[in-house]
Amino acid sequence: MTNNLDLSDPLAEFPARFIQNPGVVAYLDGNSLGRPLAVTPARFDSFIREDWGDRLIRSWDEQWFERPLTLGDRLGRITLGAAAGQTMVGDSTTVMLYKFMRAAVDARPGRTEIVLDDDNFPTDRFLAEGIAAERGLTLKWITVDRTAGVTADQVREAVGPSTALVVLSHVAYRSGHLADMPLITGIVHDSGALVLWDLCHSAGVIPTELDAWGVDLAVGCTYKYLNGGPGSPAFGYVNASLQSELAQPIQGWMGASDVFAMGPAYAPATGMRRFLSGTPPIVGMLAIDDMLDAIEEASIGAIREKSIALTEYAITLIDEMLVPLGAEIASPRDAGERGSHVTVRHPLFREVTGLLWERGIIPDFRAPDGLRIGLSPLSTTFAEVHAGIEATRVALTELA
Repeated sequence: MTNNLDLSDPLAEFPARFIQNPGVVAYLDGNSLGRPLAVTPARFDSFIREDWGDRLIRSWDEQWFERPLTLGDRLGRITLGAAAGQTMVGDSTTVMLYKFMRAAVDARPGRTEIVLDDDNFPTDRFLAEGIAAERGLTLKWITVDRTAGVTADQVREAVGPSTALVVLSHVAYRSGHLADMPLITGIVHDSGALVLWDLCHSAGVIPTELDAWGVDLAVGCTYKYLNGGPGSPAFGYVNASLQSELAQPIQGWMGASDVFAMGPAYAPATGMRRFLSGTPPIVGMLAIDDMLDAIEEASIGAIREKSIALTEYAITLIDEMLVPLGAEIASPRDAGERGSHVTVRHPLFREVTGLLWERGIIPDFRAPDGLRIGLSPLSTTFAEVHAGIEATRVALTELA
């Protein structure tokens, strides 16, 4: 496939660096699971033969013990706008969110509410429900437009002297709406509360400045735009000014002040190490480094520019090919308010998705009727976008 937009793309060389499957015509789900880079098998082979196979247990002392923190610092520097000593990698997204939510509400005694929106990702909502029940708190829900997302005005209206914590997604998983992180963070701070940002759909594709924007806490996964592979560990960010104030609730040996003291009582480490719990998933961290290499080479700013170009192109094609067939765009049309995926709705899209997968076109379906087109700038071509939306038009016509 060729496309004039690919010919003029400054990042055109990058898609060929990812492992290609001849049976896949268009991969449009990089916002759920990123493709592996072609260099990654060699990294795994080297790890098995050398770091694990040759050095064996010695690798813990030589590199693995610090790996959650050194990889976190690198991820923070390249993608998050975070200075060293504030980001760590380890645990699943769910566990990391739980630890940070619990720590945050306990750090605001006397405040009784957790504020979040009713279209936040299920994990975020379910965890907030459980923590509210554990700590005797209430949930205050912001009702959002599901084709858009939470706004600064809605947050300003929702927070107050009872607010302990606000939990929001930077990019809405359903619509792709991009929240105004710096403005909303300031509003939350004016109320005296803390804010926890879920970066799962923005890390690696949208520039953030967590330090400059005064963000308190952030969590994100590494298997979407950071291409760490299925089940790769999450990352967590805690602003340096808060680290000594927060007591994380899952007190494991890796977060202790002296890991090998095997003492009778838990004493937390200083800095980000205190937010570790159990033995870190070293194997799950391997592929992340390769993607960070690519992001650093391309630059996060150039990646964002291509993300906008890809989503603008997708919207143009959807308007031309799918809207006349009854489809409806369910994502913001303003690129400044949109992440790197576009959702389009039609009652037949569940059946359409099944046909597309059979034909080598791989988007994502979100109930009840949303086709989510995820565009990972370093691995997705404009030709893939065209092929995918054209195939959607054909399948929709066949089923109509």
